[in-house]
Amino acid sequence: MAYKFPSDEWIKAMAEEINKSDAYRKSAEKWEGDFYFHVEPGPGVPEPVLLYLDLWHGEARDAFEVAAEGDQSPEFVIRAPVSTWRRVIEKKLDPIQGMITGQLKLKGTMSKIMRFPRAAAELVNCATKVPTDFPS
Repeated sequence: MAYKFPSDEWIKAMAEEINKSDAYRKSAEKWEGDFYFHVEPGPGVPEPVLLYLDLWHGEARDAFEVAAEGDQSPEFVIRAPVSTWRRVIEKKLDPIQGMITGQLKLKGTMSKIMRFPRAAAELVNCATKVPTDFPS
């Protein structure tokens, strides 16, 4: 079964992969921070979609689609069109490189993310394990 991206089911499946990953747990044991993954409208995504992910010491504590911005106040917001998110999930774009080059727009402290490059890579590895159905 493939999960539609972006959706509540997809982000919950990603959280399950994160919680099964020893590599992520080890690389993020000192990480504390939560995110909005803001998927901008584009082909197959008529409205913006916000996916919330709470990461704490190598675990995903919570994950869900957010009804409206402001329902949570995460430490980080990463914004990009669905086509860019797809490139990240398919390992065609490194997320930190994407932030540095402006392909992924970050609101939050970049230096904190830069201290955990292995954790960012392992998050992408977890995302690649989620069977994903991208909009076309």
